[in-house]
Amino acid sequence: MIRVNDASLAESLSSHGLALVDFGAVWCPPCKTLKPIMNEIGDEYKGRVAVLEVDCDESPETAAKYGVMSMPTVMLFRDGEAVEKLVGFRPKAAYENLLAKYV
Repeated sequence: MIRVNDASLAESLSSHGLALVDFGAVWCPPCKTLKPIMNEIGDEYKGRVAVLEVDCDESPETAAKYGVMSMPTVMLFRDGEAVEKLVGFRPKAAYENLLAKYV
């Protein structure tokens, strides 16, 4: 998983066709539970999907821009544009099903 912030997210999104972005915070228990799942997805989809991590406390402009009101929020971007959004913790299969529509 690649950690990005307000300054680097746009560049990361433009350099990857598909990017799964995990918006969370270090103090958020469901976010901590999701992190290993996102790492697994990053490994399994390496070269096809970039898995990015945004700490909403460190990147409030990015969180506001994409309407992140609850954490974790996972968004799928294609060519820099948000195409899907899942709010709240979900099992790994939910993220795999989401990716299956685009990979």
